[in-house]
Amino acid sequence: MDTIDIPAQLLPKDGRFGSGPSKIRPQQVRSLCDDSMSLLGTSHRQSPVKQIVASIRQGLADFFSLPDAYEVVLGNGGASAFWDIACASLISRQAAFGSYGSFSAKFAACAASAPFLLDPVIFESPVGSYRLPELTEGVDAYCWAHNETSTGVAAPVRRIPNSEEYGALMLVDATSAAGALPVDLAQCDAYYFSPQKAFGSDGGLWIAILSPAAVDRAFSLESSTELEGAVRWIPPFLSLKSAIEYSRKNQTLNTPAIATLIMLDQQIQWLNSQGGLDWSQQRCAQSASLLYDWAESSSYARPFVSDPLARSNAVVTIDMDEDISADKLVGLLRENGIVDTAGYRKLGRNQLRIGVFPSVEPADVAALTRCVDYLVEVTRG
Repeated sequence: MDTIDIPAQLLPKDGRFGSGPSKIRPQQVRSLCDDSMSLLGTSHRQSPVKQIVASIRQGLADFFSLPDAYEVVLGNGGASAFWDIACASLISRQAAFGSYGSFSAKFAACAASAPFLLDPVIFESPVGSYRLPELTEGVDAYCWAHNETSTGVAAPVRRIPNSEEYGALMLVDATSAAGALPVDLAQCDAYYFSPQKAFGSDGGLWIAILSPAAVDRAFSLESSTELEGAVRWIPPFLSLKSAIEYSRKNQTLNTPAIATLIMLDQQIQWLNSQGGLDWSQQRCAQSASLLYDWAESSSYARPFVSDPLARSNAVVTIDMDEDISADKLVGLLRENGIVDTAGYRKLGRNQLRIGVFPSVEPADVAALTRCVDYLVEVTRG
């Protein structure tokens, strides 16, 4: 591939557009070397680190305007670990899933493989669209993704009508949505995510905002572990009850990455100082609109998600004409310092995928579109 130098005046100031891990602001990195330096390499059971966890929990409570009695719970492992935790500690007998991309399908697969659960009920839709699970007899948990990271589809967060009559829980994967998309947390019982997207930290941690009903379910399932002869397996690492109890003490069950906690806390403070979730989701919407408007006016690109109401303001997917290699574009962009713009590999489409989380400057998003236009013009001759 021949190198093409993009003129410096077209380049974004920061070329990181990953859909996760995402851009970490320089201020977060500096926070590791300032007052927090003495915390690195120290015990997470001691007061200084527990104070950071307490700050994270309170900061998220403020950011999301938590409903009464909802709790912020932290645990080790990413959001994918929470899928197994939910199977062990939140689904009583059977779950229904909305499946419309790689990540929503993976959670359903976890439930299907759990020998102590009944086979899940799957409500599928083609990639590029979404489908929420529907009221189903016997189902005690409804599961879907607020934002499908693989496709750039955003789905609503709302309780399945009449599900409350059966005490069913709403479990919403918010990995690439939390902090970027608006949400009413009263409409779900577990809103869980990892910090390496909108919260601009490193992975290896899960965070779940739990309703009182979800907390009660976790405690009750751990005290009653049999289902029609099958023994429910809740090893300590997958015990949501343990995670709740440790979080209430501002700790995690196992040793966390202290640097991840410090950067997460710094990002939450920054977001809240800017105006919280209202500010954050509006900023993401502005950046996403720049991309969608550009693609719709382009002669060679178009939004992958055809329904404007289903288009994500966190992860934007753009299809390219067949005569333009998205892979080649991604490579040329990377050579110019613009990174992580490739489409989701398993989706296999000729497209760009752009993370527009709150740390990303809208001006840099606008610059990205100009850089793509420049490369296409040069390569087309």
